[in-house]
Order: sequence, then structure tokens, then C-alpha cells
Amino acid sequence: MPHITISMYKGRDEVLKKSIAEKTRDFLSKEMDVDPSAFTVSIVDYEKEDFQKEVLDKVDPDTMYVKK
Repeated sequence: MPHITISMYKGRDEVLKKSIAEKTRDFLSKEMDVDPSAFTVSIVDYEKEDFQKEVLDKVDPDTMYVKK
């Protein structure tokens, strides 16, 4: 059911990204009262200088619940 995409700067190793994905899944599973097996999580890496243009500028401001 839910798919979560995490966008972040490049530089984290695969072990850390897997841990982040699992912890995010587990937290949201508990908060949403949905079985963890229903979730998928992806992580997309971006160069720091491209992050604003490639990620933030493409997000609908009405859907961004937490802002800088």
C-alpha cells in the first residue's frame, strides 16, 4: 500500500540507507497502524548542488508538511 521515497544528498553507504529505510517503514507502520509488509521504501541520492532543482522545486508546496 504505502510507498515512501526518501530523497537525500549522496554519500551514505548501502548499510546506512537500508537501516534508514527499515526504521522509516517501522515508524510509519506503527503510526498508521498498517502491517510493515505493506510498505515499500526507496532512497534516491542527489548531488548537493542539484537537490533544490531536482527535488524541492518539484514538490507541490501544499503537500510539504515540514519545511526548512
